[in-house]
Amino acid sequence: MYNISILSIYLLLIVFNIYTDRIFNVKNGINMSSDVLSDVLSNMRATGTVYHCDELIPPWEKEFLGENEASFHQVRRGGCRLTIDGDVEHLGPGDMVFLGPGRAHTLSSEKVASEIKNNATTLLLCGYCTFDELLNSPFSELFPDVTIIRAEQLQSLGWLQVILDQLSSEYLSMRPGADIVVQRMTEVLIVELIRMNFGQQEELPLIKALADKYISQALQRLHQHVEKAWTLELLASQIGLSRAALAKRFKTLVGQTMFEYLTLLRMQQACQLLTETDLSLYEIANRVGYESDLAFTRTFKKRYEKTPTAFRKEKLKTNK
Repeated sequence: MYNISILSIYLLLIVFNIYTDRIFNVKNGINMSSDVLSDVLSNMRATGTVYHCDELIPPWEKEFLGENEASFHQVRRGGCRLTIDGDVEHLGPGDMVFLGPGRAHTLSSEKVASEIKNNATTLLLCGYCTFDELLNSPFSELFPDVTIIRAEQLQSLGWLQVILDQLSSEYLSMRPGADIVVQRMTEVLIVELIRMNFGQQEELPLIKALADKYISQALQRLHQHVEKAWTLELLASQIGLSRAALAKRFKTLVGQTMFEYLTLLRMQQACQLLTETDLSLYEIANRVGYESDLAFTRTFKKRYEKTPTAFRKEKLKTNK
């Protein structure tokens, strides 16, 4: 049974890769680079897991502070009330809610006895996810604030329903290796929810940027060659705009200057290299577009308020 579970997660990841190109370019008819979006989602460095999947006997109430974590809950059986900022939503069997970081909320059994059908218990699946870079980037708008997916809609989203079913099964089984499977599937679930939100929010500035003929090309070149000594003149010449036109268009659509955006990409990649490799600071600096480790350290410290060396040591302690 354990081997089947591992195979399931690999198959799901394969499906995820196959459909990444289609969901935006084909379904939404938007002319954008899936390479850029894939890189954005990868840079989010999502980590998460399921921490609760159990039967609850009414009356019950669970309070979630939100803080820096995104939360998701699915009613596997029964029903409950969701309270956010004083507003109440009723969740029935199969309904799911996804809340962005910082959204405090409460889940509870129905307050009126007649609303609790036969005093049935509620089987509730709860999980969370955190991100390294999402909240400090122009991509934070990709994140849905509060999204409720009703059971009927969820049934039509076979891919999402399969993930939730497998998450519940793995968590309840507690078989060898279940923890790592649950963590990886949670990360895929969060990315899928972000993709769903992306496709529904065509008026967001970032989506307009990725749909723009020129800025989409600019973003793609920056993502593919973060180490290059980019200038406005060089990038403008490659996409067929003047320097001034590129600067204005980029700032308007992305919300940052080209150099601010490039620095963000370089720092994200640097964090990954510091965490996952043993490369020296000089080697990392060169890989992300800095001629010296001194210039790299200066920029890194300005953004993260710590040196690259301190950052690496901190991550090593956390991952032990």
